[in-house]
Amino acid sequence: MKWQVTEGRTEYMINPLGLDEKAPRFFWKLHADERGAAQSAYRILVASSLEALAGDEGDMWDSGKVASDRSAHVVYEGKPLQSEGQYFWKVRSWNRDAVASDWSETFFWTMGLLSRDEWKGSWIGAKAQPNVELQPSPYVRKPFRTSGEVRRATVYATALGLYELHINGSQIGDLFAPGFTDYDKRVQTQAYDVTPWLKDGDNVIGAVLGDGWYSGTVGFLGNHVYGERPFFLLQLNIEYADGSRESVETDASWRTSKGPIVYSDMIKGETYDARLELTGWDQPGYDDSGWERPDVRAGYNGLLTASIEPPIRVTEQMKPISLRKTEQGTYIYDMGQNMVGWTALRVSGARGTKVTLSHAEMLNPDGSIYLDNLRVAVQQEHYILKGEGEERYEPHFTFHGFRYVELIGYPGEPDLDTIVGKVVHSDTRPTGSLRTSDSMVNQLISNISWGQRGNFLSVPTDCPQRDERLGWTGDAQIFARTASYNMDVSRFFTKFMWDMIDCQQPSGAFTDVAPDAGWIRHKMWNTRLNWFAPDNAGWGDAGVVIPWTLYLMYGDIRILETHYGAMVRWVEYLRTNSKGLIRPDYANYGDWLSIDADTPNEVLATAYFAYSAKLLSRIAGALGKRDDEETYANLHRNIAEAFRRAFVAADGRIRGETQTVYVLALQFDLLTEGLRELAIGHLAENIASRGGRLSTGFLGVGYLLPSLTDNGRLDVAYGLLTQEEFPSWMYSIKHGATTIWERWDGWTEHGGFQTPSMNSFNHYSLGSVGEWMYRYMGGIEADPSAPGFRRAIIAPRPGGRITEVEASYESLYGTYESAWTLDANGNFKLRVTVPANASAVVHVPGIGIALDGQPAAEGKASFELGSGTYTFVSQIGG
Repeated sequence: MKWQVTEGRTEYMINPLGLDEKAPRFFWKLHADERGAAQSAYRILVASSLEALAGDEGDMWDSGKVASDRSAHVVYEGKPLQSEGQYFWKVRSWNRDAVASDWSETFFWTMGLLSRDEWKGSWIGAKAQPNVELQPSPYVRKPFRTSGEVRRATVYATALGLYELHINGSQIGDLFAPGFTDYDKRVQTQAYDVTPWLKDGDNVIGAVLGDGWYSGTVGFLGNHVYGERPFFLLQLNIEYADGSRESVETDASWRTSKGPIVYSDMIKGETYDARLELTGWDQPGYDDSGWERPDVRAGYNGLLTASIEPPIRVTEQMKPISLRKTEQGTYIYDMGQNMVGWTALRVSGARGTKVTLSHAEMLNPDGSIYLDNLRVAVQQEHYILKGEGEERYEPHFTFHGFRYVELIGYPGEPDLDTIVGKVVHSDTRPTGSLRTSDSMVNQLISNISWGQRGNFLSVPTDCPQRDERLGWTGDAQIFARTASYNMDVSRFFTKFMWDMIDCQQPSGAFTDVAPDAGWIRHKMWNTRLNWFAPDNAGWGDAGVVIPWTLYLMYGDIRILETHYGAMVRWVEYLRTNSKGLIRPDYANYGDWLSIDADTPNEVLATAYFAYSAKLLSRIAGALGKRDDEETYANLHRNIAEAFRRAFVAADGRIRGETQTVYVLALQFDLLTEGLRELAIGHLAENIASRGGRLSTGFLGVGYLLPSLTDNGRLDVAYGLLTQEEFPSWMYSIKHGATTIWERWDGWTEHGGFQTPSMNSFNHYSLGSVGEWMYRYMGGIEADPSAPGFRRAIIAPRPGGRITEVEASYESLYGTYESAWTLDANGNFKLRVTVPANASAVVHVPGIGIALDGQPAAEGKASFELGSGTYTFVSQIGG
């Protein structure tokens, strides 16, 4: 019998560096080769050194043998953790037969600088350049010497802006650090173990700085939103084998210079003049006598917090699938996939030759690249050759959304190896997979995943190509559940919640975008378009929906505890700013980008008010706050009553009579049982009257198929999923989409391109149908009574033209699998896998059910199972 601990994590991460969480949580998985394997006890040892952990004890914490099945979110309860402390841990587990595993492998984490006083350095940057919109990226450097054997060397770094860290000729760290935050409130810090890069004797540490979200262009809000130019803060702490320590930190003794990056802006692209390269600048022996002293900033009043979000990285390289020469002598590449990142170039030519790479999502009818939807964004790089043989180039502090690349001014004849696409996003590891018998549905699954990859870059952006790329909260909340199936977004959304908290208003209102990035101050929206508001329905509600989603998917009780007060303030703000519990019709995006269906704002806003109250009641219950649980349950009931009085007729018709008003009323539990029956009929009639097509926008689409399925109209749900006529998911796929479009009518056969001022072809919101595909089609659902997939509900719903589905989800406990087939004779087969130390309640459709070849008791269709793989058969239909 095998019983083994695997995959230990600290705060969701493998061996993280620089934490500032003083009570970190431990996670591990278990592997067993028998069914029903479950943990009965565990023991954790934590030590301050490997030597101290070598024995059967830990000098920081010995949990003792704890009778518990918990293997996720186990909180450290040992001695106080110290700044820069390095801690090692291991765990062993006992199964239900009291058989102990071996000790796990040893895992570790380090703490960062826990006090502001421990940051010794100053913020440095280049001197101000007046009247410069796009400014060169400063290079900063500092030579230093080591003397003796280095035991450990750690860099703690951050920037107001972006930084690219270099040590002794090597680039260290990840992309777009320190990430996008509301810099008026906080900036994240990163820690890097640089011990392997230091040499005995002369060393150099340096960085290239980028404007980023701090002083570069931020969406359509312009540039210099937070500051005029970037600043850098670094501290290199060196521990020698003899116990001595020394530090290198940013101060006035550093040197700074311009370099080859003429400018690098997230929205406006980059110009790089290779003739200006500072060869050897990040290595010892370089002559920096011509460099300037840096400008030293007086200080920074925001918080310095350890990085929460997953790092941004290049996760894939894409080779173009085709190349053609235009009449103008340029070359257009097709990458075969709408992607986010940039292209790397190989080129040889004369000194001073300028080569331009221009990026776009679509082509015009004449075959030229479609740039109209970029607004003021410039998705171009300009590279000026130094003329020294083959040169290689890729940009530094910018990214693009594109499928097509136009190569302009290239000397010679390029080929398919001249450029390569670099796919860039927050490195959220894949956790879910779906495959069906239908190739178009499989393409939809791919499109949803690529849309998430393209828009999860430090924050959940609304689009990656035009001058926007903001963290729209409404888009994030409607997609959060889909995102959680596709990838591990535990830390990504934990960080985004802090972005929302940082811009929550004193009134309790959450903003439409986070980080705020000057949004509240941006009066254009108020005075010119009348869209501006800090509390749009479905947008501000993200402050409740996202924490609940993280609790449901990951069992994260801490995020509920941390932000409970903020969620209460939001719901109380909604209560205060309603009349008779009806939310007013003002400043509301409504069901954004619906198709010929105008959902009344007050109906939608009141429905979401009820939903936030309902979720807050559940959250209070999860936290053991019984009085609040009842208070907000009563509030939800009262809002539902007010909703029915104001908007619902006796025949079940709801004001506006759009698909979305019925969907939200059904999903948010706003109707009596009798009215539910009437409402689902009206919803189905509306869909039928449109030829089996949807009309929902951003807020309605995520609940459309669930509401139909939960109310007995699975047939309509599958019909909508596979509908191929406009508007539908399949319509875009029929016309070559490889990501989710922002608009159903982004491009149509009868109308061509929609208005270019708002027409993204990579925008994940309408991809929230992915949640339905995992939960209902695949049948893998979280059990709210055992969150984090401690127990799953496996309940596939076969239907439509789909005859085969394979679904899997890697939870914190391990991987659940649900795979089914349905043949023309109604023979249904289901294979279910449950990971060790977890369980599942399996609901099998049909009659004549057998489990592993043995007939089930007559009428039995539900089975509670422990870990293992199981096979069911049944008969569905005639």
